[in-house]
Amino acid sequence: MVVRRIKDRWHNSTPEDTKREVLTEKSLKDQASALAFIQWRTALNGAINLHDEDFRYDDDQQRIGVITEYLAFQIQLVDRLCSEFLSDPERETLISEICRKAADQIQDNLTDIAGEGQYRPPFIALLNQRFGEYSTLEYNDGQPNYEVRRFLGHCVLMLLGEDQTNRWVIDQVIDIEAPEFIDQNVKSLNRLFGRDTDRNK
Repeated sequence: MVVRRIKDRWHNSTPEDTKREVLTEKSLKDQASALAFIQWRTALNGAINLHDEDFRYDDDQQRIGVITEYLAFQIQLVDRLCSEFLSDPERETLISEICRKAADQIQDNLTDIAGEGQYRPPFIALLNQRFGEYSTLEYNDGQPNYEVRRFLGHCVLMLLGEDQTNRWVIDQVIDIEAPEFIDQNVKSLNRLFGRDTDRNK
């Protein structure tokens, strides 16, 4: 697996002090923007990792489809995690803004790949569908259980197809990709909201 560092801390620097320090407060929209960027990079890295592990994409639209599934997984993950420390209105604002930013990314990328079109509505429809499906699956001690990770793997498998090359992708997603998404989002959420106790981790 290729490890790519993703920035997930707020910093402030001044001419008088070039040392970078973690900021303590940002608006929910600022936090959402940062999380949406982190999730996009993590999803992109995950899609690249599948290629690096010799799983096959037939075209760019299929690759975007995998990225879309990775985004849906991460957004519903953050929705579950932030319920522990945000009020319902705060949580709704955060998740709605993350979804909006993710939809913008999908629109821009598919426009580049496939030409002009309305790509946001199908993406939002998929998010709504996946949110409903993920909501029926359980988390244990604040972490997605095996069935949650397996569902993500199943969604990716359905995109790539069960041929000789791609039939093992579900194991790759369960064992490698999903744990990486979980770890990155937990750490990023904690750091961005000042919930981590060890800033050096």
